[in-house]
Amino acid sequence: MSRPDALTVEALLREQSARQPDAVSILGLEAPPLTAAGLTALIDRTRLALRALGFGARDRLGLVLANGPEAATGFLAIAASGACAPLNPAYTQAELEFALADIGASALVVPEGRFPAAEAAAGALRLPLVRLHAVEGAPAGVFQLGTGQQAPTPTQPDALRGPDDVALLLHTSGTTSRPKLVPLRQRHLATSAVAIAEALGLGPADRCLNVMPLFHVHGLVGALLSSLSAGASVICTPGFHALRFSSWLDDHAPTWFTAVPTMHQAILARLARRPPEAHTLRFVRSCSAPLPPRVHRDLEACFRVPVVEAYGMTEAAHQIACNPLPPGQRRPGSVGLPTGTSVAIMDDGGRLLPPGETGEIVIRGPAVTDGYERNEEANASAFVDGWFRTGDQGWLGADGYVHLAGRLKEIINRGGEKISPVEVDGALADHPAVRFAVAFALPHDTLGEDIAAAVVLAEGETVGESELRAFVRERLAAFKVPSRILFVGEIPKGPTGKLQRIGLASALGLS
Repeated sequence: MSRPDALTVEALLREQSARQPDAVSILGLEAPPLTAAGLTALIDRTRLALRALGFGARDRLGLVLANGPEAATGFLAIAASGACAPLNPAYTQAELEFALADIGASALVVPEGRFPAAEAAAGALRLPLVRLHAVEGAPAGVFQLGTGQQAPTPTQPDALRGPDDVALLLHTSGTTSRPKLVPLRQRHLATSAVAIAEALGLGPADRCLNVMPLFHVHGLVGALLSSLSAGASVICTPGFHALRFSSWLDDHAPTWFTAVPTMHQAILARLARRPPEAHTLRFVRSCSAPLPPRVHRDLEACFRVPVVEAYGMTEAAHQIACNPLPPGQRRPGSVGLPTGTSVAIMDDGGRLLPPGETGEIVIRGPAVTDGYERNEEANASAFVDGWFRTGDQGWLGADGYVHLAGRLKEIINRGGEKISPVEVDGALADHPAVRFAVAFALPHDTLGEDIAAAVVLAEGETVGESELRAFVRERLAAFKVPSRILFVGEIPKGPTGKLQRIGLASALGLS
């Protein structure tokens, strides 16, 4: 775990800058690289510019940028100067108004003319706009704030922010309720970043190809901060693009990347004929949704490197558990061993369960949030005896490996039989004709709920519903076989690429 003097994001970055000032931290697809010393200098200039504009350490700034180097450095610099709330640039004006009002934003940082909905939202809330200008010809991620004039180099930088200061503000997905605001403090981010780096064995020779959104904890902490905390570098892409992924591997020589399963499946569809040795990767990571076993196998066959599945959530500042890299054992179907966070299983009455028994996964540790903001009702139900209830169902193996059964709200209750949709997903995805599969609850007059599934077929493949049902019946008990299978061209996904299970029956016109 991180040392007491490195329990802030800025302290981690300054340690690396002091150790290797000329080491590369941020890379773009075209601009020159930004060094560790260049990154800390940018943080100093940004703090001075924000102070000159009237924003202090307690201010909360919304940030709307397209994925890329400035989204990475903008977050890092603002989080070192105040609190940063990176927002999805694809949000509607109404969504942005809600987010900015809920975080108590003092201003919105946004490039001029790029995101009219964001500017309109700020206007409706009477928030000042702080313009972010990328500096042409400068290293990747270098920007200026305000008028576009270069801010003077500070002669006496502000004192570093403390471990208990809020650094990052993110909302939960709000799939079934109003989104909850998660304040993550400097110590949460710093300890999580270090724990991830240690679990993955990251070092200065590593180079992460980031394809995850930089308004989500997976990209911000799982890719960006974990790398920088270890002195490694990050290639900041415009976001996931299956058609360009192969050229990014060739042109930028990453040693690893992390993505959600839908992205991995799209990569496999494009790289099936690529020679396995034609890359520089030493491992691949998957997180934020269950990785189907067949996809795990296919990824390892495609790249011939270890594929490690991890488990994370916003409230834990991302990673909770991860399968170890060799010589450790990675267990397909498991999300691995706890990494810097304690994990236990709890029943409905708050009793901790022994290994092998299924219940709710609960966590505690230095990276876990202190609580949702302005939501005492949610906090009262989420925290029990110091444990945070994740809302995920699962169990622990005798060897400590964590196994997920699915979100508690997604468990299908078919006439009293509790069914994990993740298990059904995996059985369907094992069929060679299936590309994506998502099982979900279908309202039923007598059973309460029945099982349905949405399936996307692989390119050029055909299979009938009855054949797929028979295929699943060979692998699962009869009561777990979907009563309906719908073949669709695409399954709705969230902004981070996760498949949307809750509400799928309604979205497909079945309820």
